Amino acid sequence: MNQMNIVVLDGYALNPGDLSWAPLQSLGHCEIYERTPVEMVVQRAVNAEIVFTNKTLLTRSAIAQLPKLQYIGVLATGYNVVDIQAARERQIPVTNVPVYGTQSVAQQVFALLLELTRQVGLHASGVRAGRWSHQADFCYWDKPMIALESLTMGIVGLGTIGQTVARLAQAFGMSVLGYQRTPKPIAGVTWVDLDNLFRQSDVISLHCPLTPETQQLVNAQSLALMKPSAFLINTSRGPLVDEDALAQALQSGQIAGAGLDVLTVEPPKPDNPLFNLQNCFITPHHAWATQTARQTLLDIVVANLQAFLKGNSQNVVN
Repeated sequence: MNQMNIVVLDGYALNPGDLSWAPLQSLGHCEIYERTPVEMVVQRAVNAEIVFTNKTLLTRSAIAQLPKLQYIGVLATGYNVVDIQAARERQIPVTNVPVYGTQSVAQQVFALLLELTRQVGLHASGVRAGRWSHQADFCYWDKPMIALESLTMGIVGLGTIGQTVARLAQAFGMSVLGYQRTPKPIAGVTWVDLDNLFRQSDVISLHCPLTPETQQLVNAQSLALMKPSAFLINTSRGPLVDEDALAQALQSGQIAGAGLDVLTVEPPKPDNPLFNLQNCFITPHHAWATQTARQTLLDIVVANLQAFLKGNSQNVVN
C-alpha cells in the first residue's frame, strides 16, 4: 500500500511553495500538479489509486475512466467539485477537511469590517501622499469613523465559523443576532427570523452553506430591509449574494458598504459592477489562506489518507 500512486491535481492554492509535501509523499509515489485543466484529468490520473483535488472537477465521466481509483481527497471543505454519487457507486470514499481555517476566516470578517468602519487604507494612503504633513491640526479624517461597540452584528449561519465570529463581535462590545434553520442555545446570541435580522442589524455576516434555498439569499428584497447605515460582509460563498442587486444598493446608498472575500464567478470578470464602488472592499477569496490554516489543512489531508490506508476512514462525505 505504501507505493500507491497519488496524484494531486491542483496543489498550488494550498501550497504555493511555503509548505512541505513530504508527509504526503511518504505515503506513496506522488505526482503534484499546480493546476490541471479539466480535459487533462484522466490523462494525469489514469494510473492513480489516490486522487486529490481542490477545485478541479472530478465528473462522472472522469471517474469512470480512472480504473485504479480507490480514494478521492478534497483539499477543502466544499466537495461539490466531485460527483459524489458516481464515487459512491464505485465504493470510492470521498473525504474533505471540515474545519481548518475557522480563526482565519473569522479574522477576515473583522479585517473587512474595520476597513469599512475605520477607513485604515484610505487614511494610510493619505498620509503616504503627504496629507498629514500639510494639516493645520495634529489629526484629520476624511470620512466619519464608526465605533463597533455600539453596533448589532447579525450572523446568518451559526456553525463553527459563525460562532467564532459571534465571540469576536462580543469581544468588540457588539450585540449579536443569529439566524439558522435549527437554532440552538448559544451564549450571547439572540435568535430572530431572517427578515428581522436584516432589519435590525448594523452589520450582517454570512456563514451559511450554499444550497438552493440560500442562493441569492441577499437580494433586492432583503437589501431593502437593511438600514442605510448597515454593512454586509460575505466570507462564505459568492452566490449567496445577488451582485447586481448589491451594486445597486451600494450605488444608491440603500446600504452603507460591503466587504466581500467571495464572488459568484471566481476568478471574476473584470467588468464586475462591484469593482468600482468606493464603499465595497473585495479580497480575492483568501480569508482561509493564512499559512497556519493551510498547514492545518495539509495535516488533515494527510491524516485522512493515513486513516483510509489503515482501513479506518475519517471525514468521509459520501
